[in-house]
Order: sequence, then structure tokens, then C-alpha cells
Amino acid sequence: MVTFAAFGIGGVNALFLYVKFLGDEYYGLVTYLLSTANLLMPLTAFGVQYSIVKFFSSYTSKLEKDKFLSSSLFFPLLIALPFGFIGTVFYEQISNYLSIRNPIAKDFTWVIYLVAVATAYFEIFYAWAKVQMQSVFGNVLKEMFSRVAVMILLFLVFTDVITQLEFVYFLTGAYFIRALAMLLFALKLYKPTFTFQLPENYKEVFKYASYIILAGSAGAILLDIDKFMIPQKEAIEMVAYYAVGVYIASVIDIPGRAMAQIVQPITAKALNENNPEKINTLYKSTSINLLVISGLLFLLINLNIDQAYLLIDEKYAGGVMVVLMISIAKLYTMSLGNNGAIISNSKYYKILLPYAVAMALSVYFLNDWLIAVLSMNGAALSTLLVIFVFNTVKIWYVKKKFNVQPYTGVTLLLVVLISVFYVSFTFWDFSFHPVLNIILKSILITVGYLLLVYKLKISLEINTVIKKFIRNNQ
Repeated sequence: MVTFAAFGIGGVNALFLYVKFLGDEYYGLVTYLLSTANLLMPLTAFGVQYSIVKFFSSYTSKLEKDKFLSSSLFFPLLIALPFGFIGTVFYEQISNYLSIRNPIAKDFTWVIYLVAVATAYFEIFYAWAKVQMQSVFGNVLKEMFSRVAVMILLFLVFTDVITQLEFVYFLTGAYFIRALAMLLFALKLYKPTFTFQLPENYKEVFKYASYIILAGSAGAILLDIDKFMIPQKEAIEMVAYYAVGVYIASVIDIPGRAMAQIVQPITAKALNENNPEKINTLYKSTSINLLVISGLLFLLINLNIDQAYLLIDEKYAGGVMVVLMISIAKLYTMSLGNNGAIISNSKYYKILLPYAVAMALSVYFLNDWLIAVLSMNGAALSTLLVIFVFNTVKIWYVKKKFNVQPYTGVTLLLVVLISVFYVSFTFWDFSFHPVLNIILKSILITVGYLLLVYKLKISLEINTVIKKFIRNNQ
């Protein structure tokens, strides 16, 4: 619910306030800076956030836990401090390179590094809280805080309290405030006796972090390389148009983002306890439930997208195909359930490095070719192709190593149901105002879809929730 609410606020920001208050150029600039920071963040974090989730439950004594968490705070400095030094010495050369096509980016290159460091330490302390089975507050900070901060700052720009330039400065500061709040909460949950001693298995932890840092960096390229590469070939405003389409499609990710915070430590624990039955149950359960919920979101988004763009701005309407392609990619990813958590928390985690590098290279070369041919639609198409191919490889790999797979006959039935709804509703709209069109069409789709999901008994968990809802409202 927190994640849904946060995306609602983010939607108002991305679709209306950024567009109306900040302007296309600065909107594109902010998107570019934050996306580039996300590319740098996995390196800065040194893979520590993943190491905490994987190893914390394997320690039995408080002394070893304290050694582990203490060392987790210092490992990122091995990357962050040299990066900061290099960035300071070669700032002019770096900023010139990043602003060749769009000079406005030159004076803000330092923001990339600061946001990357703040986000890295936020993720580390968030993982600290997750292994204590406390993910809600961290989720509020991760999903809600930055979006609320952006909304407040955008209104301050609108009322001329701050300038567009100051908006970037204050937004950078907000990321440090978020990291500090997460630090205080993590220490409240578990305050170790800080020590400079390393845990007994420090070699294994360091080795794991080294693999994950590279895999995470390559994985981040898939998520944000398009927003980094578009300004190298197009005007920076095009990033704003693309970002709106991606943001709309990213709503499909909400259930998976929320579930991952809960399922990751549970999956790690099942693997540490060598419990294959639990792993299989989690795999199938997360897959079908995420596909049910994300399937509904896919339908609501893509069957109302034309009307939605009428409410935003006609300049952004070129992103309709971006929304569809990214939506399909997101929906397929959701159908994998906790596939990624199984691999990253198992002894086979090393495969993530060549896998992520292959994905990163694929999406880079496809972007380089397709953006030049199809502009922002090319970036979306390259993302769809890479995700389809490599997600299929992930399903095959987990099947080979663990002899489990996420799909059943019910999965095929659900895919058919989603397809029928899409084809049935895609070619018509009510002849009313776009807002009324969206509301009426969404009600019809939601009621019809959930009714059939319930009658066909596609998900035991969702049927239980629906039955409870009906009883409470009788």
C-alpha cells in the first residue's frame, strides 16, 4: 500500500508537476542526473546491501554479526573515496564529456556522485532493517520520501520561493536526509558493538560482494542506460518524454518491488536452511500472485493510455509505444516471481556477473543502433528484447540448478485471460471527457478481471483476500 501511494504521488509529479512547473529542459536534466547516479550507485555500495541479506541470517553469535555489520559500513569507502578523488581531479574533463550534446548538464556533474553515495548508504541501512524483518519504514523512505520531497520542491518552484537551479540543490540534499533517517532507524532495530575486526568468513563475504558489485553495476545499466544514452543522440527534452512513458509502465513493477522487500530475506533463509520445498512454494506463489496483480495494472495502463496522454501534454503522446513495450517487459519480469532472489542468495550467485554483463552489453549496442533509427521507441524496444531473452535464460537456469520453475497450467490460463481483455477493450472508449472515460473503463476492466480470476480460482491467496473483503462488507 505504501508503494502504491508513493507511485501515486510520483505519478502526479512525473505526469503533471514536472511538466508544468519545471519545464522540459530541467525535467530532462533531473532525470539524466538521477539515472546516471543510479548507474554509479552499485559500484559505490560495493554490493554490501546484497551481502547483508545473504549472510546475516547465517551468523549465530552476536559477536560475528557485529563484526559483519561493522565491516559493511567501511567496505563502500574502498570505492567511494577513490571515485571522489578522481572526480575532483578530473572534474572538468568528466563534465565536458557528459555535456557534449546538452551543455546544461555541465554545471551539475557533481550531483551524480553525491546522490550515488547517499543512495548507496541508504540501501545498506535498508538491508540492515530488512534482515530484522522490518521493511515497512524503509519502504516508506525508499518509495515515498523522495517523491514527497520532489512534490514540495516543485510547488516551491511554482510559487517562486526557489529557482529551478535551487531545485536541483535541494533535491540532492533530500537524498542525504533520507539516508540519515534510514541510518537512525537501522541502529534502533539493531545496534552492534562497532569493531574494526572482520568476520571469520570475510573472504567469502568479500568475494560475494565483488561479484555482486559487478553484476549490480551491469544490471543498473539495463535500468538507466537508455536515459543516459538518449541525451547523447537527442535533445535532453526527449529524456523527459521517455521518462514519462517509462514511469507510467513502471506502475506494473509496484507489486514486485513491495514483495521483494519481504521475500528476499525469506528466500535467503530457506536457502541457508536448505529447504527446497519452501523455495518451490515461494517461487510458484510469488509468480502467480505477481502476475495476477501486475496483469490488472498492465490492462488498466495500456487500455487507458491514449486518454491519459490527453490529460498530460500532447508533446508527450509519442510515448504510447514506449509504455506498451516497457509494460510487456515488466509483466514478464513479474511472472518470474522471486527468481532473482533465488539465484543471488544461493551458491550459484557467480552466474549473475556474466549474465548481467551480457545484458548490459546487449542493451548498450541495441540502444546505440535503435535509438538512432527509432528515437525513444528504439530505447524501449531494446529493453523489451533484452529482458525477454535474458529472463527466459534465468527461468531455464533456476530449473536446471534447483529443479523448480514458476509456471503451472494456471499461469497459461491467466495469460490467455489478460490477452482476451486487452484485445476486447483496446479499440473502443466512451465518448466522454478523458477522466470519465478512464474511470468507467477502469471499473469495467477491474470488476470483470477480478471476477474471472476469482471464479477460475487462479490464486488461492487472492481468493482468500476477496472472500475476506466480501465478508467484511456484507
